[in-house]
Amino acid sequence: MSKGFYKNRRLKSFVFLSACFLVAFIPHAYNIENFFYIILFLSFVIVFYGLIVISRNFKRKNVLNTVGRRISNKELPVLDILVAARDEENVIARLVERLFSLDYPTNKLNIYIIDDGSSDKTPLILDRLSRQYDKLKVVSRSPNAGGGKSGALNYALKFTHGEWLLVLDADAELKQDSLIRLFSFVEEGDWSAVQLRKSVTNVSKNFLTSCQSMEMAMDAIFQYGRLSVAGVSELRGNGQLIKKETLLACGSFNEDTVTDDLDLSLRLLLSKSRIGILWDPPVMEEAVENLNALLAQRQRWAEGGLQRFFDYGDQLFTNKIDYLQKFDLTYFFILQYALPIISIFDLLLSIALLDSPIYWPISFTAFMLSGIAFWYGSSCKSEVPVLQKSNFLMVFVSVFYLSHWFLVIPWVTIKMSIFPKKILWRKTLHTGV
Repeated sequence: MSKGFYKNRRLKSFVFLSACFLVAFIPHAYNIENFFYIILFLSFVIVFYGLIVISRNFKRKNVLNTVGRRISNKELPVLDILVAARDEENVIARLVERLFSLDYPTNKLNIYIIDDGSSDKTPLILDRLSRQYDKLKVVSRSPNAGGGKSGALNYALKFTHGEWLLVLDADAELKQDSLIRLFSFVEEGDWSAVQLRKSVTNVSKNFLTSCQSMEMAMDAIFQYGRLSVAGVSELRGNGQLIKKETLLACGSFNEDTVTDDLDLSLRLLLSKSRIGILWDPPVMEEAVENLNALLAQRQRWAEGGLQRFFDYGDQLFTNKIDYLQKFDLTYFFILQYALPIISIFDLLLSIALLDSPIYWPISFTAFMLSGIAFWYGSSCKSEVPVLQKSNFLMVFVSVFYLSHWFLVIPWVTIKMSIFPKKILWRKTLHTGV
């Protein structure tokens, strides 16, 4: 894609930030008659659609997504597994060993590890592993090659020849039969891409990892519901399967974004390519274990999440997607990105003007829906590792944990409005423990 396509990102961020401020400011500055009833009506709409989305999970025939027929080896396609790795000495050997132990015909499985300018022992480990496993293909890039993770994946694409691509992170863990079951799911649903539910391996490490485990379950609940209701779903980077032909038709991975998965999800939607959500088997990964790492990760997610709407917003209001999909995208854009900014401005204005907050019913509604999804997602029957068992206290604490987004989103939007775009791969540290 051309650089011109991404121009005016700072301007778009500033306009969005200003619009959120005006939405918060006008009710405080002007006594709008019956405005509170408008807020209550919007809260009702949010609750109504949110409950519909969540309730679609209750109608799943089998929460394990067990497919009706196991696909035969002859029917399995050629699969290329791509792993972009930078400074992953703690986990890369374990990953390679586990990938080669998966149930899949060896003549149909190719594993590509992209050493993206590692400065630790990753290159040495990969060199040793490449001599041990003939089918392992190590692709190396220089540290200043550019493009971040997307650049590494795009560089490796030229070496692949399979029909399907499975993108994994270096800390990923799969069950022995994950690939077989994944393609059985693909065959039954005729998907162009599939996202495995993400699960946490270090769930019991501390408070943050427990909350992230429940957050991932909540996300899967909303994902499945949105797909069932509106046909909208998203990739999550780790554990994403995509047909190579579809990926190339969409322009490959976007090297001008910090979240290639969210960017690609919108492009797939615009091209009418369907993304399936598979609850089990999951892809397991490490959750970040400290607050600094969590905030750095969430800032990257917030920036990439907002950026895709700025880049493709004009196309989302064309006839490329239907009205229900437009409503769904607008609904979750408001809840995920606009509401945190409006709420912060609303709170600050209330303090400055000695007034009462106005938008609290909508915020309360959003947290309530999250709590319901937390509870159901962590209560669903699922394969190991077991999700954090839900109780009222844990659900309440996890909902409170979500409030960090009400600080991250405004802060990131302000930064995007002021500073020019820089593509940096701020990778998450993986310990392998």
